[in-house]
Amino acid sequence: MTGKAKPKKHTAKEIAAKVDAATTNRGGGKAGQADRSGSEKGGHAKLECPHCKITAPDLKSMQIHHDAKHPKLPFDDSKLVNLHASHVVESSKPRPGVRGSHKK
Repeated sequence: MTGKAKPKKHTAKEIAAKVDAATTNRGGGKAGQADRSGSEKGGHAKLECPHCKITAPDLKSMQIHHDAKHPKLPFDDSKLVNLHASHVVESSKPRPGVRGSHKK
């Protein structure tokens, strides 16, 4: 017999959470690093800082970076490098950040 109020088996919610954690791309490892850098297939990194070459996903994040790291320089969004405009996305490669199963 089991103890008081202890379930005998795993719940469906717990099993579904474990399956989701095991099969969803969370953006870690070498593939996640390439995805964040924007060097391959576009990536999440859309903008590049003209001063230090760090990347950011959007204008607001780049403005926060600029205010924190380059406070003496004026922020000019026309000088930012758009990495998505310079890359041609291959249709055969998976898109970054798409939730999907690794197990087929």
